[in-house]
Amino acid sequence: MADAQRAAEPNPTDSDAPDPADLRTADQLGLQLVRFLRLSNHAKQHFTSKAKHAIERSNYALLATLVHTGPLRANALAEAIHSDPSTVSRQVGALVGQGLVERQTDPDDGRACVLVPTEEGVRAFRANHDRRTRQIARMLAEWSEDDRRTLVHLLTRLNTEIEKFQGEDR
Repeated sequence: MADAQRAAEPNPTDSDAPDPADLRTADQLGLQLVRFLRLSNHAKQHFTSKAKHAIERSNYALLATLVHTGPLRANALAEAIHSDPSTVSRQVGALVGQGLVERQTDPDDGRACVLVPTEEGVRAFRANHDRRTRQIARMLAEWSEDDRRTLVHLLTRLNTEIEKFQGEDR
C-alpha cells in the first residue's frame, strides 16, 4: 500500500515544470501580448470612432461568426466564440437593437429561435472587415511576405494551443 501511495505522488525529477529559459521566453511573450492587447484596443477605439458602421469588437466576433456560419442558436454561438451564454445574450440584444441581427424561428424546432444577420448586419460586417484588413495591410506593408506568413502561422498555432489548453484541467 505504501509503495502504491509513493508511486502516485509527484516526483520532482519527472515534473513537467518548464525549463528556466522557457519561463524567461514565456515571460517576454506575456509582456508582448499585454502590450499587443493594449495597443490593439487603443487602435480599435481610434478607428471605430471614425467608422460609419462601427461595431464594438465583442459584438463584431458574434456578427462575424453568424455571417460565416449562418444561423445559430444563442448557446451554439456562445460556444463558437468561447464566451459565456449570458454575455452573448446581452451582446445579441445590442445587435438586434441595432438592426444587425434578427431572431428567427428555428426550422428544426419551432419552439426555439436562431440568430441570423440582417442585410444591414452583413453590410456592416463587410465594411468593418474590409477596413480592418486594409489597416493590417498598411501596418505590415514594410514586412516581407515571408514575415507576414510566418506571423499568420505562429498566431494560428498560438490560438490553437490556447484552445487546447483551455480544454484541459489545469
